[in-house]
Amino acid sequence: MDLLKSPSKFSKKHLILLSIPVFFSNLAIPLVGVVDTGLMGNLGETKYLAATSIATSVMTMIIWSFGFLRMGTVGIVSQALGRGDYREIVKTLLRNFIIAIIIAFLIIVFKPLIYFLIQNFFKTSVETQNLINTYLNVRVFSVPAELSIYILVGFYLGIQKTKISSLLIVVLSILNIVFSSVFVLSYDLNIFGVALGTLFASYISCIIFTIYTYNFILKKFKIIPKFEKIINKSKLIKLLNINLDIFIRTLLLTFSFLWVTYQSAKLGEDYLAVNTILIQFIILAAFFLDAYAFSTEGIVGFTIGKKNRSSFLTIVTNSIQVSFLTALIVAFLYLIFFKEIINIITDIEILRFISYQHFIWIILIPPIASFCYQLDGIFIGAAQTKEIRNAMIVSVIGFILASIYFSKNFGNHGLWFSLMLFMIFRSLTLKFYFNKILRKF
Repeated sequence: MDLLKSPSKFSKKHLILLSIPVFFSNLAIPLVGVVDTGLMGNLGETKYLAATSIATSVMTMIIWSFGFLRMGTVGIVSQALGRGDYREIVKTLLRNFIIAIIIAFLIIVFKPLIYFLIQNFFKTSVETQNLINTYLNVRVFSVPAELSIYILVGFYLGIQKTKISSLLIVVLSILNIVFSSVFVLSYDLNIFGVALGTLFASYISCIIFTIYTYNFILKKFKIIPKFEKIINKSKLIKLLNINLDIFIRTLLLTFSFLWVTYQSAKLGEDYLAVNTILIQFIILAAFFLDAYAFSTEGIVGFTIGKKNRSSFLTIVTNSIQVSFLTALIVAFLYLIFFKEIINIITDIEILRFISYQHFIWIILIPPIASFCYQLDGIFIGAAQTKEIRNAMIVSVIGFILASIYFSKNFGNHGLWFSLMLFMIFRSLTLKFYFNKILRKF
């Protein structure tokens, strides 16, 4: 459904229809993590799962830290769409592509530093460290394609073509699952195969959809994308400021999940492996609920571009309500199928036993977290990135302090309680800044 054709429709039904393709694409993203975890969790040794946990957590933190390439693109593109400024949409796309390539090059160059920091941050066996290095040696070269995909997804979300953005993610995820499974199960490449699968899937998906996007712009906007005259000082400064704020926010968010991995490692490799499994449930729920947030980003930007306050308030109310109700459904499904999913992911009895003891957190967190997920989407669409940054700084500080205290006194349950508090902190701090968005109207 296209907002350009139906700008007055901001009902719950509209949001759900717009989000359906995003649901499936977002489901595919964590499914890759579940499959990778399952492939490593059934090799019979904890070291494979521990290495995969640390290596993927670190790479996820690094790559997600540059999520501004998607989020910044959505905010600017959707507001430009509301104004009918198609040339600015294309220029924003090209500017972010240049930034992505520069970032990717720097990450590849500094790969030895990444490994050095992992060695000193995580105290694991030599075998586990070697497996981590094996993964990084391959995965780091997928970064240029992965960052470019962020921009493409942001572009299609910004112009409300959610089916195309969703198709991109689904293709990426399916290719990732297929390649990783073949490399691990057929060629016995274990962690090397998982990383190689991501590498192949990223470049194939990026190439296919870059070509499609070029042709899409030619046909829909009647503009030939060129890297000429895209450097506008004021707009570049605005873009860099937005990107920097979102970078800090995302870096802190991904650091929080890396902090969970760090605290888990301190509790022992069994808890590290268990939390690697359990966090997949949270990520799965987050990506699923983020479908509403992603759809809302574009609609919020569109309403601000149109200066339509009533439509903005309608979509905010409807999106939060629908997100919370969906989170309750997700929690109910987890309640029913938790043990069955755990048994599929790992065949190691001690890991199953510990996982069963922590199912309560998997049930509680999705509904509680639904509010902060949705508020994130609202602020990103409004391009209120300074407020997102400040809210995350406060929330992360609170989370780290809480996790140190509660994990020390209550072990792994304390760590999960702290993660739940983190979601609450994020909601409260964003709610505090909400009135600043209303000043745009």
